[in-house]
Amino acid sequence: MISPQRRQEIIDALRRGTVPQRGLDALAVGIDRFAPAFDAELDVVARGGAGTKCIRGEYGSGKTFLVRWVAERAKQQGFAASEIQISEGETPLHHLETVYRRLCERLGTSDVAAGALRSVVDAWFFVLEEDVLASGSVREDDAPALLAATQELAEQRLADINRRAPAFSAVLRAYRRAAADGDSALAEGLLAWLGGQPHVAAGVKRAAGIKGDLDHDAALSFLQGLLALLRDAGSAGLVLVLDEVETLQRVRGDVRDRALNALRQLIDEVDAGRFPGLYLVITGTPAFFDGPQGIHRLTPLAQRLHTDFTTDARFDNPRAVQVRLPGFDLDLLGEVGRRVREIYAEGVADQAAAERIATHVDDAYIAVLAEAVTGELGRKVGVAPRVFLKKLVGDVLDRVEQFPEFDPRRDYKLTLIDGELTEVERNARAAESVDDIDLDL
Repeated sequence: MISPQRRQEIIDALRRGTVPQRGLDALAVGIDRFAPAFDAELDVVARGGAGTKCIRGEYGSGKTFLVRWVAERAKQQGFAASEIQISEGETPLHHLETVYRRLCERLGTSDVAAGALRSVVDAWFFVLEEDVLASGSVREDDAPALLAATQELAEQRLADINRRAPAFSAVLRAYRRAAADGDSALAEGLLAWLGGQPHVAAGVKRAAGIKGDLDHDAALSFLQGLLALLRDAGSAGLVLVLDEVETLQRVRGDVRDRALNALRQLIDEVDAGRFPGLYLVITGTPAFFDGPQGIHRLTPLAQRLHTDFTTDARFDNPRAVQVRLPGFDLDLLGEVGRRVREIYAEGVADQAAAERIATHVDDAYIAVLAEAVTGELGRKVGVAPRVFLKKLVGDVLDRVEQFPEFDPRRDYKLTLIDGELTEVERNARAAESVDDIDLDL
């Protein structure tokens, strides 16, 4: 059983045609074979190691679902997680300062879904205070002495980071003073700067003795600092997801080369042990990993990520640096549809409506709907899951629950319009006439 809140989150996301943020174990089909390898690698990271994992698959194979499933699984084991969609406009990979900013904006834990930077910093200072008090050197009621001792211990814990990014320690020190003085505006401004936000007020920077904004070169040092905070605050580590990295293939050549070099730099730093507690997860299409416009433009990067996929997919090694998702077939599509139906029905309070769902949306109807959706999408099952689940929830299950007279076999006809489809989904549809074919001239 899942909680009513998570059930609602799952159903609402599917109704919108998006991947749910939580509760993905309830929907996971066909990926159980990856669980032991992911858990083993997360265990290594939790013990102070680091790792990189690449997930490859065509559109619709479930890459985003899998990485969110991994992130949710990691949070249950005490990790923090952050998922970043790489794009030229919003998050260009060659601007590591922007990647770091997005990481902080989307940082989540088991307690805080997103924007967890403040809770991490506060938890870190709380642990430091507890350590100072446990030492017996300061009384709990001596606020000035406790503040000074906590700052001194913070400097000791961040000594290595301070050598590389002294501004990180300076901002933490100023944040602690601002929080102790009750100056919430200054504290929020300092946290914003620590999270890589641009355009922080000059007065905030003066309070910490810093200048300018976070730049590309300092971003990796700040990532080190964040990992140190997480570790000392009791977190097992950080799962950082770089999703849709294949978008690099569509940018200008020089920009692509800089982005690939930034990715190589990040992976090399992980391998060198510079980021203890970091599990880096990268998703991309086979064309990105194998094609001439992807990682093969940078030979050292291609060598680091090379994995042999010439054997039967049944014998793929889930411990390899790359794992491939074979995508959905009709059987898996039907299985996830049946799971969604059960999740939906568990939240229906009206017994009569629940019985209608069991009768009208039975296994046979789900199989028919799955077949119809894939038929509309050129029989490309891998492209179908998003649309299939959106139609199942929004067009069928919702109506069966609300309208006693509605019978989807009689009253519903599947229709797809271009406006509700992604570009890949539109391209999968079979053209009915030459007028339906768009030519980019």
